[in-house]
Amino acid sequence: MSDEGRRPQTQDALDAHRLQRRESHAAQTYSAFLKDLCRIGGMAPEFAEQAAVSVLWALEQRIIPDEARDLEAQLPVQLTNLLACCNRPMTSRPEKYTREELLERVGRDLNMQPDEVEPVVRAVFATVRQHVSEGEVEAVIQMLPRQMRDLWQRPI
Repeated sequence: MSDEGRRPQTQDALDAHRLQRRESHAAQTYSAFLKDLCRIGGMAPEFAEQAAVSVLWALEQRIIPDEARDLEAQLPVQLTNLLACCNRPMTSRPEKYTREELLERVGRDLNMQPDEVEPVVRAVFATVRQHVSEGEVEAVIQMLPRQMRDLWQRPI
């Protein structure tokens, strides 16, 4: 059959194809994020997802909302969708809390002791560091008190 006998694809078909590619890419980037988190933190995928959401939610409460949005813009879409589904209100101002309070918040959320949760927080931050620009990581770190910044160092 010649090219003249073929019907050109409709705009709807093109849009559907683009949507399918975008969704496939989103799933791949989220899968890569979780795989990296599992490897870095030595955790199961189900727990890794819970840990990522818990740690990132706590982090977002500690930084200004504009910076939280900038960070989310570079995270996998499926992860930002999970953050949006949390039944926790987003504050208009950063909450002032300490490193210990961050660990307590995440520990309560994940049903862990604060001394057990620090490696989880470090693993999430290390994974975020691999998946977003270094400039964005530095912008987030600069918003944190000095005592929290070392949590962004890679786990030993």
